[in-house]
Order: sequence, then C-alpha cells, then structure tokens
Amino acid sequence: MAVSPGTITNADSASGGGEDEAPQFETTCNYVEATLEEFLSWNCHQSSISGAFRDYDHSKFWAYADYKYFVSLFEDKTDIFQDVIWSDFGFPGRNGQESTLWIGSLGAHTPCHLDTYGCNLVFQVQGRKRWHLFPPEDTPFLYPTRIPYEESSVFSKINVVNPDLKRFPQFRKARRHMVTLSPGQVLFVPRHWWHYVESIDPVTVSINSWIELEEDHQARVEEAITRMLVCALKTAENPHNTRAWLNPTELEETSHEVNCHYLNGAISAFFNHYGTSEVVETQALRTNREYTIKEELNVHNHMEVEQIGSHNLSSETVKQEAASPFGLDLVPVIPSSQEPSSARGGIFENDGEEFVSKNGKSFGKLPNTKRQRMMSESENAVVEQVASDRTGALSQTFVSTDDLLDCLVNPQVTRIVAQLLIQGKSV
Repeated sequence: MAVSPGTITNADSASGGGEDEAPQFETTCNYVEATLEEFLSWNCHQSSISGAFRDYDHSKFWAYADYKYFVSLFEDKTDIFQDVIWSDFGFPGRNGQESTLWIGSLGAHTPCHLDTYGCNLVFQVQGRKRWHLFPPEDTPFLYPTRIPYEESSVFSKINVVNPDLKRFPQFRKARRHMVTLSPGQVLFVPRHWWHYVESIDPVTVSINSWIELEEDHQARVEEAITRMLVCALKTAENPHNTRAWLNPTELEETSHEVNCHYLNGAISAFFNHYGTSEVVETQALRTNREYTIKEELNVHNHMEVEQIGSHNLSSETVKQEAASPFGLDLVPVIPSSQEPSSARGGIFENDGEEFVSKNGKSFGKLPNTKRQRMMSESENAVVEQVASDRTGALSQTFVSTDDLLDCLVNPQVTRIVAQLLIQGKSV
C-alpha cells in the first residue's frame, strides 16, 4: 500500500517539539515516495535500508504519511470501506468512503491548527497519540496565521509545546486540554477547536472523518476569499517560489482566474443551499459579534459539563452529567484542576481511560470547561494582541506581505467580508 508522500523531518524537533520555538510546518519538510513496507522497514531500525528512506537516519528523522483518503488508497478494494463504521457515533451510513488514514513514526506531529470546516471524529487504530486541544474562544491567544496556506487550516504561529512567550505573551492565557488517545478509542473534536497532535509510539495509525455542518456553507465562502487574497499577494511577491508559503497538500493551480472560480463557486453553492429568502438574512448576515456569541453558545450548550468544587467525581455523577448532552454510551472528559504553567498555558490533562464508557464500546466527546470568561474578555484579548503586536513592530520599519496577510485574512475579517458579499448578492 502506498503511503506517499511521507513527511520526513528532523527528529530534533519531534516528540514534544524539541528545542525549536518555531512550529514545524510541512513547507520545511522533505518528501519521498514510499510504500508501507519501506516505511516499516526503516522504522524498525533495519541496518541496511534501501529505497526511499536510504538518506534518512532513523535516529534523526521522523516520518508522517497524512491526509490519505480511503477512496484513493483503496479504489480497487472498495469493500474495505464497510469496515469503518461511524454509526455508533450518530452517523449511520458513514464509512471509509468519507474517511482518511494517518500513519506516523515516533515523534511525528502536526502543527497546532484549527479546521474551518465541520467537526472531527478520530479513531485510534495502533499506537498512541497525544492531543493538545484549545477551545475556539482562545483563538486570540494562539496568534492565528494563514501562512503556510492550506484550505480549511488556520495555523498557530506558536510551537505550543515549546512556546516563545516573549514573542507571543498572550499564549499564557490559553487553556490547554491534553488527551492521550489509545488503540480502540475515538475522540470527538468539536468545530473550531485548536489541536496539536503528536505520535508517542513507534508506529501510529489513525482513521478520521470530518463531519459536515450547516455553518460550512458560509465557511467555504470565507475560505475562497482567503485563498484569493493569499495567492494574489504571495504570487505577486515571488511567483516562482510557492513552496515557501503554499502547503504541499494544495496541489491545484493558484492563478487569479482559478481563484475567482473558487469564490464564485462557493457563493453559488451557498445560495443553492439557502436560496435568497429570509434564511439568507438569518444565516449569513449576522454581525461579527452575534456570530461569535452564537458559536460560543453552541459549544457550551452541546458540550458543557460544569466544573464542581471537587473534581473527584464518582462514576455515577459523571454518568448522570453525561446522559443528557452525550447519550447513554458517551462519557465526557472532565478537565483536571492544575495550576497553569507559565510556559505552556493553562493545562488540563486526561489519559484515555477517563473517557471510556462503562460498557467499553464507545468513547466520549471532549467537553469545554466551565465558562471561564465573558465575551467582553475575549474581545479585549484581540485588542491586547494587536497592541502587543504593534509594540513589537515599533522597532521595525518594514511591513512584510505576511504581516499584511495576517490582518487581511484573519478569520474575523474574512467572516465579515463573506457576510457583506452574500448580502450584496441577496438584494
């Protein structure tokens, strides 16, 4: 089975991020064409390695084959699709056809990011992965960026396991939830939750499925706007060096004509779904504040588990709390109370055992913590972040394309632009 291209990167920055304070983005990795057999031989420390991995010392590099769609991997063996069953989690009929496969070696990790589309179900098949998660309302503390650009992925400028707190002081306010996902367990990642994922065993295999949501229709318009702005500015800056800013997973042409087609297609799809009735007004034409409040309330209404004074809850209490929002077979992860680390942000850690249901068949969703700050504080954080960035910029006379893009394609900005575009076309 082909698992190419495999991401090869220095092991010095693996397994917890090493000493490097910058994230390990895919644009700085090397790529090889490799089979699963070649990957396993290299990963088992065999003395004489030939083929794709011959130039990579196993003690210095890790490998990651990510984002492999089942429909591409098993196009001649479609019966395998039926072996992946998501119906136990409320999605009847969903199987491997809507799933992707992830394979990695010890230390492999993805930089901290959020997915702009849908929510996420992740099934751990082999080995363990450690998930670092941050709630959507902590976005200002994670310094979002769209460089490198990848559709639907908003990256953090921070290496969350070794943060540069002088450059990113707001990160101290971020609330981290850590979950170790073991074989046989499933993790539910709600919409817009930030996540950094690292492999902590020699071979890890995961299967995931992104679940479409109603909000995705507008999110696709926002993504098309982002794509157009990023490509226009970055290709004008250096049209022959897309590798520096375009994630390798983005294989499509980036011309202005193609991007116009993306944007028009996204807006057309929006109107095909909603029409030009009052639904458009209520769905898309909210102010930015109204949208943010609704988004936060949705997270809490569906996932909130109130923290009680003592976090040593009995299994019966947990079962009662989980019954209404999660159903009979799903148990929430209760964040443990720890003193926030000055270097790593507020941390709540759980191991996999804490979200296994009593009957052992299903595994729980990751809930948000008790409401810890009002909307006004989140808004103030944006102002503080801007002020902090401006203070650091006073000593610099040069504004880069990336500096400009960080403002132009900030998710809050593209959301407003998308709403204005839709409003203009709905009259």
